Amino acid sequence: MNYIDTYAPHIDAIASLFETTFTASEGREEGALIGALARRLMTDTPPSDLRVVTAWDGGALVGAILFTRLIFEDPRPAFLLAPVAVAPDRQGEGIGQALITHGLGLLREDGVEIAVTYGDPAFYGRVGFTQVTEATVPAPHRLQFPEGWLGQSLSTAALAPLNGPAICVSGFNDPRLW
Repeated sequence: MNYIDTYAPHIDAIASLFETTFTASEGREEGALIGALARRLMTDTPPSDLRVVTAWDGGALVGAILFTRLIFEDPRPAFLLAPVAVAPDRQGEGIGQALITHGLGLLREDGVEIAVTYGDPAFYGRVGFTQVTEATVPAPHRLQFPEGWLGQSLSTAALAPLNGPAICVSGFNDPRLW
């Protein structure tokens, strides 16, 4: 497996992977929404606020994750992991977990101290995320499923509460995504 964090030449393939993956699991409407979100994040987000990591096997794109900056009044750097996609025919092989672990390592190297995500606690718990409240990590929008708000410290310090409010990148500034 090769992990690549250069995404510009692969925007179409990455957006297509997200659309295909979410269509297979959530339906055509969700696939179109998440595919468009991934494309918008990659084309409209300043490079300093975005980290894209992809997994390739034998020249084929098999997984992709996006990290975008979350800004708080707090000075600690924080990024949001979302969305995450693994090709439907490759799911269950540990590709997603390995890709997330690799991506979190890159964030640590960049000095990022906090990672958060919004999803399945059972899946993301396997890579160090635990449930957090909005008192600990304020969300940019009202959460439809607060139990899916997850975070982890990427430093040696415990995850201490962040001073809000939270500001997300423009691509995530849509309440339908929360």
